[in-house]
Amino acid sequence: MDIDVMGWIKKSLKPQMVGEDDALQGRDTAVLNPIPRHTVLGLPLDEVPEGCDVAYFAMGCYWGEERLFWRTDGVVNTAVGFMGGFTPNPTYRESCTGRTGHAETVRVVFDPSKVSYDELLQIFWENHDPTQGARQGNDVGTEYRSAIFPVSDEQFATATRSRDSYQLRMTEAGYGEITTEITPDLPFYYAEDEHQQYLDKNPGGYCPVHATGVACG
Repeated sequence: MDIDVMGWIKKSLKPQMVGEDDALQGRDTAVLNPIPRHTVLGLPLDEVPEGCDVAYFAMGCYWGEERLFWRTDGVVNTAVGFMGGFTPNPTYRESCTGRTGHAETVRVVFDPSKVSYDELLQIFWENHDPTQGARQGNDVGTEYRSAIFPVSDEQFATATRSRDSYQLRMTEAGYGEITTEITPDLPFYYAEDEHQQYLDKNPGGYCPVHATGVACG
């Protein structure tokens, strides 16, 4: 992904989570304004149709992650942005410095009558390596860490149970401890328009695959 010199310097060192006092200041206004329509699914990016639920996942570079979910039956809307940090309304370049504390995150709007939260979690676990800490492959930095951001007690319990179950599978396959964060009740900040549905706009764009090959069961 395109990063600045500060990003390269950061990635040459062992990534460490920024503290709140050292995080970038950010801004009061959203960087995505006005809200555009999804280039594939057609809805305004912030729309949640009646009867649908929302889930948030971070599993490395959000360009490929978003496409993975918008291609999933039962998913009706997606968007990319940032969660889990300190800087309000961060830009993409700010997040790349590691000084916002955010993880690149995909917002997934889904119809639970067609695809369950459990099934979305299976897609999450099976399509990245949740044991790598602050990285996915060559993408190194806290912004690429693995995380789940539940929006309800039920999602939190389901995600925790799913993590514990998948840990057994990963251990059997010879992998180490899952580092995935499960943190509820955090704000989601939309990334700039150029990053929304990036791989639809740029079909040959960067899209690494970091799946371990370990199935949920």
